[in-house]
Amino acid sequence: MGFGKATATWFDESFSAPTTAQTGAWQAIERGRHTLVVAPTGSGKTLAAFLSAIDGLLHRDPEVEPAGTSVLYISPLKALAVDVERNLRSPLVGISGVAARLGHELAPVTVGVRTGDTPPAERRRLQSHPPDVLITTPESLFLVLTSASREMLRGVHTVIVDEVHAVAGTKRGAHLAVSLERLDDLLDSPAQRIGLSATVSPHDEVARFLGGRAPVEVVAPDAPSRLELSVRVPVEDLTEMPPRHEGPREGSAARALDESRPPEGGGTIWPHVEEAIVDAITAARTTIVFANSRGVAERLTQRLNEVWVERETGYRPEPHTRQPAQLGGGSNISLGAEPVLARAHHGSVSKEQRALIEDDLKSGRLRCVVATSSLELGIDMGAVDLVIQVSAPPSVASGLQRVGRAGHQVGEVSRGLVFPTGRHDLLSTTVTVERMLAGRIERLSVPANPLDVLAQQTIAACALEPIDVEAWFETLRRSAPFATLPHAAFEATLDLVAGRYPSDEFAELRPRAVWDRQAGTLTGRPGAQRLAVTSGGTIPDRGMFSVVLAGEEGTPGRRVGELDEEMVYESRINDVIALGATSWRILEITADRVIVVPAFGQPARLPFWRGDAMGRPYELGEAMGAFLRELSALSPAKQRARVEQVGLDAYAVANLGALIADQYEATRQLPTDTTLVVERFRDEVGDWRLVLLSPYGRAVHAPWALVVGRRIEQRYGVDGAVVASDDGIVVRVPDVTGEPPGAELFDLEDPDDLEPQVTELVGGSALFAARFRECAARALLLPRRNPGTRAPLWQQRRRAAMLLDVARKYPDFPILLETAREVLQDVYDLPALVTLARRMRSREVALVEVGTDKASPFAQRLLFGYVGAFLYDGDLPLAERRAAALTLDPELLGQLLGRADLRELLDPEIVQLTGAELQRLVPERQAKNLEGVADLLRLLGPLTTDEVAERTLEDARLQVGGWLKELRESRRAIEVQVGGQARWAAVEDAGRLREALGTALPLGIAEAYLDTGNDPLGEIVARFARTHGPFTTDDVAERLALGPAVVRDALQRLADAGRITRGEFLPVASGDTEWVDTEVLRRLRNRSLAAARKQVEPVDAAAFARFLPSWQHVGSRLRGADGVLTVIEQLAGAALPASAWESLVLPARVTDYSPAMLDELTTAGEVTWTGAGTLPGRDGWVRLLPGDTPGLPTGDLVDPGDDTTAGKLLEVLGDSGAWLFSELSSRIDAPDREGLVEALWELVWSGQVSNDTFAPVRSLVAGGGSHRTKRAAPRARMVGGRMRAPRAVVPPIASGRWFSVPLGGQTTAEHVARAETLLNRYGVVTRGSVQAEQTPGGFAAVYRVLREMEQNGTALRGYFVDSLGAAQFVAPGVVDRLRSFVREDDEPADTPAVTLAATDPANPFGAALPWPDRGADGHRPARKAGSLVVIHDGRAIVYLERGGKSALTFSDDAHALAAAAESLVSTVRRGRLGRLTVQTADAEPVASTPLGEALAAAGFEAHLKGLRLDA
Repeated sequence: MGFGKATATWFDESFSAPTTAQTGAWQAIERGRHTLVVAPTGSGKTLAAFLSAIDGLLHRDPEVEPAGTSVLYISPLKALAVDVERNLRSPLVGISGVAARLGHELAPVTVGVRTGDTPPAERRRLQSHPPDVLITTPESLFLVLTSASREMLRGVHTVIVDEVHAVAGTKRGAHLAVSLERLDDLLDSPAQRIGLSATVSPHDEVARFLGGRAPVEVVAPDAPSRLELSVRVPVEDLTEMPPRHEGPREGSAARALDESRPPEGGGTIWPHVEEAIVDAITAARTTIVFANSRGVAERLTQRLNEVWVERETGYRPEPHTRQPAQLGGGSNISLGAEPVLARAHHGSVSKEQRALIEDDLKSGRLRCVVATSSLELGIDMGAVDLVIQVSAPPSVASGLQRVGRAGHQVGEVSRGLVFPTGRHDLLSTTVTVERMLAGRIERLSVPANPLDVLAQQTIAACALEPIDVEAWFETLRRSAPFATLPHAAFEATLDLVAGRYPSDEFAELRPRAVWDRQAGTLTGRPGAQRLAVTSGGTIPDRGMFSVVLAGEEGTPGRRVGELDEEMVYESRINDVIALGATSWRILEITADRVIVVPAFGQPARLPFWRGDAMGRPYELGEAMGAFLRELSALSPAKQRARVEQVGLDAYAVANLGALIADQYEATRQLPTDTTLVVERFRDEVGDWRLVLLSPYGRAVHAPWALVVGRRIEQRYGVDGAVVASDDGIVVRVPDVTGEPPGAELFDLEDPDDLEPQVTELVGGSALFAARFRECAARALLLPRRNPGTRAPLWQQRRRAAMLLDVARKYPDFPILLETAREVLQDVYDLPALVTLARRMRSREVALVEVGTDKASPFAQRLLFGYVGAFLYDGDLPLAERRAAALTLDPELLGQLLGRADLRELLDPEIVQLTGAELQRLVPERQAKNLEGVADLLRLLGPLTTDEVAERTLEDARLQVGGWLKELRESRRAIEVQVGGQARWAAVEDAGRLREALGTALPLGIAEAYLDTGNDPLGEIVARFARTHGPFTTDDVAERLALGPAVVRDALQRLADAGRITRGEFLPVASGDTEWVDTEVLRRLRNRSLAAARKQVEPVDAAAFARFLPSWQHVGSRLRGADGVLTVIEQLAGAALPASAWESLVLPARVTDYSPAMLDELTTAGEVTWTGAGTLPGRDGWVRLLPGDTPGLPTGDLVDPGDDTTAGKLLEVLGDSGAWLFSELSSRIDAPDREGLVEALWELVWSGQVSNDTFAPVRSLVAGGGSHRTKRAAPRARMVGGRMRAPRAVVPPIASGRWFSVPLGGQTTAEHVARAETLLNRYGVVTRGSVQAEQTPGGFAAVYRVLREMEQNGTALRGYFVDSLGAAQFVAPGVVDRLRSFVREDDEPADTPAVTLAATDPANPFGAALPWPDRGADGHRPARKAGSLVVIHDGRAIVYLERGGKSALTFSDDAHALAAAAESLVSTVRRGRLGRLTVQTADAEPVASTPLGEALAAAGFEAHLKGLRLDA
């Protein structure tokens, strides 16, 4: 190419010679053609594209050529854009320097970057002073084209699309393709497009994407492979993992602490992989390690640093002693090692942090970066000499991109190591690496006609000025994604954006543009541009929380990264989290951000992110099958030789050979590309498991699994629990017929019937709902309410579900069609499944059935994922589960709670205000202009001129007549007669008015507006309901000029469909049936409840701490058995230590308590008790319940087995009645009485057996039972003149009558009873109090019932106690009593302190309220069995560890400590605790502390070990 002298000289001086790719690219570019350059990483593609453009700019005449942007560079990554801008400086400065040396004068060339990270001030500067070269992203290009800034692009003549493969096969690419066509429409002549890619196939498809209709010249010179790949396995046998550290670890705590990391001895390969990776890193200068997910990247980074610290210092960081239950659903623990060796780099690390990490690696300050796909594309990372891939890369193309980061310069070799993490991963890795070496990249296909993208681009295109509809259609058809766009689909999408679908059912369906069908124009409505620029783009919003560094007062903090919504919900203030290999302490969690400060070196929770894993592409699966088929035909020696060619080390070769041999031994057949294996065996409970072993990938198997699932349901009447994965399908079939199921379940009988079958089945799936949400958001139907702030994912799901309910009524709804297309073609690979079905039908692919005794090695891998799919089902997003774990019968729930009189619940003022708002009669809802009037007609239905004026702002009412006529002239409104009255109606209502009311229509209405739904009258009546408060049948009949009987039928149909509700709602009874729209009723109830809540001012935490013991009768005057029953009714179901019930809990509430009272109640059947788990020593968790409690809660259920003593006991007790121990002993052949007693208590603690008296529990706790000193053997007695053998004495812990406990389920009645009990127990129910009880289903399960109770007036939700969150519920009458505990002064209270068991529900600390902060002291109180807490005046004063040896104090106030000491003395002297010896207080000898002084003054005596008090 003929470059200018300065440019040519600079190039010759900088490089030895141009690469083949550069030469070819320059020739094509000089010919003026669109050009696609496909060449390996390091071949100078970017310079090839830029140099000709730069040369032209440097040698242009500024006087002749207008100012403005000439070259547009588009990067798929913001970081890559910045990287290119930095790299452009070299040729610009170099060429300018050569020109100065040669005496040539060159024009200055300016470069600008505009991405989502560009500050507003810089964007304004770019608009006023456009750079010659603008570097941007697809999304930013869209924003520029949809704003006044587009004027800066009118001079563009060259467009460079880098890393084109990253977008061509996605909707992001389709969006970009349309933006490029919109850019061409802006220009005098189309710009030349240059596409750059290192890994792409087929070339023709990507060229078509780049150029659309225009021809594209492909420059793809042959290039020798410069890859040096090796597959390494660090252990000899992947099925028998050796321990990383020799020798056993000492102590039981070691094992418990190690639960925060994978087990090292015989369970996981990770420690060995980590060691091997550190070896490789230290042998290289700079290394990039690639992981396949952000979570793995974070965990691996932490472990690499820990291994490095251990090697360098000999010190192994110890895990933090946080309990596993506190870690959250997906968390692991970082041990706090400093990031001296590696740092994590992924999309959830902030751009500033990523830039620092990249700079550290380039400069040599950092040896290693652990990354995801964030470093996969062409970012220049400097002299990286090694790339390590952990697990098989997601695809061949991805693998090539990743390894290409090493040796990024021209001519260098790219070195890569791959570490598989299991035998099956080794198989995938081998095939992927072989195809990488051969350059066999997966085929890419451009999405066809994505209608969600079409809707978004259409709104954007007409937002600034009207567009010609047919010209816009032609613009779209020029782009590759829409080259085959049917005109009918195009018009359906225009109908969507023009408001054809009912926006009165879902507000965001309102028209965004006006489609004048006669003039053939499309004009954006007000707000269209803002909608497009604030909600545009195609990347789904995952509702992430920003992590922000705490800044100075009043200044925004620096962004650190982002966290998954679920991870944040499982985090608390002061938690330490790891992000980017740095520890951060959480200071605050707001609605959209997590504010942190550094916590260097501290142990931290590792984050997790929920996301879709990439499935194996069909081509790669076919190659894997062919590879297995090839190996199965070879001898072991030839197999080894074959795989050694790929680069496997000796251990890898041996493990792969062993896997294939083990699989062949189990099934005598390997799953290949031509043979699929159906393996059948029985599972642990005797049901059939069928496993289809197939290599073709999840995208093929998932739709196949839907068909199989329906077949099982039709044939056996059960859910087959079908789960698909990359390696096959797992099915469970109960043994209901006696005939074993076979391979026929997987037959694909009619390939042509597959598409309609899968389309029907997928429509009701969670996958469809999730994809519909994303498609609707792209189509701007779920806009961001507050741009720049986080939209919670659960809110997005809820809005999408409401939209989906509306959309399902219209089979031609474009986004429904697009969702189906996306699921079937982009998520599923339905065409590949159809192809496979045809091959199976023609016998090219065989389906072989084998029976095995146990799962084969291949099947075991699938079963592990199968178990995980159900084991962690609770981790899936609630709105997208197939079935919720908690199901409540809403009708039964209403009956159980009772229907409150809604006339009393609804605030009359709220009813009146809401009705006025719905009718647009309040100023903020009134119309302001012509578009507002159009909205009135569309939302409210036909209105008279006066009614329209009444709903228009006062200063604009004189223009209403003119606006209505203008709408009629533009064919957007019609004038009709309804009941003899002239009214104006939206033209979209024409068909419904004619069919439902018999309205005569004017001539000239477009056919599209005459279409009606299935029930036009129902839709008109439903709109009336949606736009009014409560109403009567006569109200509707009068408005629509119809008979009451006709209207009543329509109303009843809507009520049957759940769209309206019948009842009594109006403030004054009408005497007629009253109706209200269900959504309006929800709004009325919520606003009425909110108004009630506003009347309540929250109390402080101390007031609540005073209230709770009083509410639970602590220190009350309850007496006798009646008092005991009152307490048990309040504490029903609360699991407390058996030793605490009669020593602390009941005596604290019943003044004259004695054990005989409890025995009286249990013997009479008024109270029952159950075990709920064991505790150390002779103690356990026990629940007391009134005898009529539905569904007794259970402990840790165990299956003792039929042949065990416990199993035999359970069988006898399950027959009927109650049994004495002697009767049980005679029925069961137990080896000894001690064994029988032990088995009996095993069942007691699991909640399956109980007794008619509390005496056995009392004896066990007191130390009696089989382990006490044995009595002398009883002597024989004379009975009836004969000597009778002595009868064994029943141990006290086995006395009474034993019976089996009916196990509780999860019925609606039980959920309601549990919620009512919690309200009765706590008065104010909070998340903390529910979680402290470990209530089944957690707070979410209780919340649903409490929320319904609120709706029925039997509970009130609000903010009653400060700092406890918004989710608080109170029982009726509680608020006034709660407020009575508020103290207005700080004077010491004269109320006595109370001593409670730490686990007592009356203790709010550690449950609803946090324990008081004790500063830096590492000693932490907890709600442990055996521990005590003393509370005075709403404050925790003293905490005593189990046994009382050590004490913690929360106050140094002498008055409070004295009150606490007196309470302890009183409790001990009542004989409930026995001797109490306190040795230390706050880790100091107790005698020398303020607490010791108070205890001594109260009566404790000095002792060698501390202070002691005897009962």
